Amino acid sequence: MEIYTKTGDKGTTSLFDSVRVSKDDVRVESYGTVDELSAALGVCNNYIEDADLRKELMAIQNKLFVVSENLATSNQDKVRHFITEEDIHVLEKLVDKYMEKAGKFTGFVLQGTSKAAAFLHLARTVCRRAERRIVSLQGQAYVDPNVVKFVNRLADTIYAFARYCEDETIMVDFEADLK
Repeated sequence: MEIYTKTGDKGTTSLFDSVRVSKDDVRVESYGTVDELSAALGVCNNYIEDADLRKELMAIQNKLFVVSENLATSNQDKVRHFITEEDIHVLEKLVDKYMEKAGKFTGFVLQGTSKAAAFLHLARTVCRRAERRIVSLQGQAYVDPNVVKFVNRLADTIYAFARYCEDETIMVDFEADLK
């Protein structure tokens, strides 16, 4: 199988349901950013020591394929896999679990006191960008509401993972000099 097809040489690409759209179409932007998020989570997994957390991240990466299928298919009758309320509930349980493990804090926390946490915070910001792109798509076409909910909860989940992976909690000092 050849990687290059030359079908995109004129600036268009094919969706999962074979509809051709511009490569800068908001639909392509939304699932492309979800793909970027999955890659970022893959980087994170290389710096996380907790085996359970690595498994949970890989399970999330698998669910992101379902998100992408939904976003990359303009004809909703051709979508084969869906995000469910149970998928969203799983993320909520992960947030609770890892925020409890991370412990209490008040205020803003300086991000990235470990490599794992730094990469997780970066992945979280990619997730929020994906969410914004999906909401933009939702303004133009049907998007399964569970996809929007899932990506929203996922950003919270990644935040909880990052907090758990911080080596220390450093509170932001708004009065600190930048010398």
